[in-house]
Amino acid sequence: MELNYFKDRLFDLLNDSEGMGIADLNTDEQKGLLTVMTEDGNEFEIVCRQAAGKGDGCMTAS
Repeated sequence: MELNYFKDRLFDLLNDSEGMGIADLNTDEQKGLLTVMTEDGNEFEIVCRQAAGKGDGCMTAS
């Protein structure tokens, strides 16, 4: 899965979610940042970047 596809799908999932109380979503493509503003005034940032060396889809616990 490509990073841009993942970011687009994540945005769509959050944007279409009901019951989470999301008031607004903003993206900063250069920083790979998704900012989520909730109806109660909280703000969250999600950083999306591909993990170095993990492009094969395998994740190991450390």
